[in-house]
Amino acid sequence: MLSEYWIFIVVALIIIIPLAVYAGSLLSRLKRQTKAQAAAEQAKEKAHKEHDTKVLNSVVIIVRAMKEEQCDIAEGCWRLSVLLDSLKLSSELNEQFPAVYELYNAIKHMPILEARKKLEKKERMKLDYQRMKIEADLAPKIDVDIESLHQYARERLSVIAV
Repeated sequence: MLSEYWIFIVVALIIIIPLAVYAGSLLSRLKRQTKAQAAAEQAKEKAHKEHDTKVLNSVVIIVRAMKEEQCDIAEGCWRLSVLLDSLKLSSELNEQFPAVYELYNAIKHMPILEARKKLEKKERMKLDYQRMKIEADLAPKIDVDIESLHQYARERLSVIAV
C-alpha cells in the first residue's frame, strides 16, 4: 500500500513539474511581451509628441505671419487646416477653429500651382474674386480664430514639453 502512494506521488510529480515549468516559461514570455509593448507604446508616444511639436511650431509661425499680414488669409487657413488635421495628440480642432476650416473648405477645390497657371485669365480672376469675397466675409471670425489658435498652440507646446 505504501508503494502505491509512492507511485502516485511520482506520477503526480512527473505531470506537475513539466506543467509548472511550462507555466513559468509562459509567464516569462508574457512579462517580456508586456515590457516590449510598453516600450513600443512609449516610442510611439514620443514620436507623436515630436511630430506634434514640429506641427505646432509651424502653426505658431504661420499664425504670426498671418497676424503681421506676411501671409495671405486664404493661404494661411489652407496651411493651418492641413497642419491641424495632421496632429496626432489632438482632435476636433475643426470645432475649436471653425472659421479657419470654413475658409479652407470653401477654397480647397480651387486649383493651385500648375493647375492654376493652366486656367484662362478670366477663370483665374473669377476664382480670385470668389476667394477674396469669402476671405472678406470670414475675416473677423478668422482673426478671432487666429488669436485662439496662437494661444492653443503655445499651450499645447508647453504641455507636450513636460
